[in-house]
Amino acid sequence: MDYMFSSGFLGTRAPLFMDVVTLIVAFLPLLIYTGIMFAKKGAYKLHAFAQNLIYVVSVIVVLYFEYGVRVGGGFDTFVSDAEVSYTYALFVLVFHIAIALSTFVYWTLTLFKANIWFKHDAIPGKMSDNHKLMAIKSFVGIIFTSATGIWVYISLFM
Repeated sequence: MDYMFSSGFLGTRAPLFMDVVTLIVAFLPLLIYTGIMFAKKGAYKLHAFAQNLIYVVSVIVVLYFEYGVRVGGGFDTFVSDAEVSYTYALFVLVFHIAIALSTFVYWTLTLFKANIWFKHDAIPGKMSDNHKLMAIKSFVGIIFTSATGIWVYISLFM
């Protein structure tokens, strides 16, 4: 797994795994939006498949990221050469983690309920308004998670 720590491709001092994860995080809202468009066009099965697949891939990406951070020496190692102060970088990281964790929990709940409702023919149908509201909140959280993840990357590596 030494390849993970080779030079990245975004032109910063970040390792390869960090560039890969950041790129995926940057495109996550676009992927989610594409899945939403399937529902808007009435392709509900494709929408459900896409959203569940994106969720599973996102969890795998986060696990890959966490492995890389732990093996790579942790936050202290990555912040040691940063242009920003340790306090600032820590604030940005904690802010990102708070948003990402709360979004992950809510996104998980949204998908869990959606899968049950879909299986019982409640969406599309009587639970559609509830699902849409939960999905909008999840999507906003994903946008903020993506933005703050990019902010962490910029703070640490640019």
